[in-house]
Amino acid sequence: MAHEQSGGRHGPVLQHGRDPWAGASATAAELRVSAAEGRTGLGAGHDGLTARAAGLAAAAALAGVLTSWEDRLAAIRDECDHLSGTLRQATAHLGEVDTATAGAVAR
Repeated sequence: MAHEQSGGRHGPVLQHGRDPWAGASATAAELRVSAAEGRTGLGAGHDGLTARAAGLAAAAALAGVLTSWEDRLAAIRDECDHLSGTLRQATAHLGEVDTATAGAVAR
């Protein structure tokens, strides 16, 4: 990249914005909802299975698999919830930094 395109003789121009951070936060929030819905649907799909499969060796194995997937989806849900909040805070912070920087440059 030529100096003119990257900020001239003084080095590259730092470019950042809130949009990527806000988008990442929204995506994490959507994944959180999807994981929660998937977990609920998985449980609903297994309702009554133990009674219907009584006496089959597979019933216990299926219950173990259900628990394992419920735990995984809960962990994904919780991580996405945490990530969404953290990314939302980063977005707000970038907005504050942009405002402060614009004010300092204007002086």
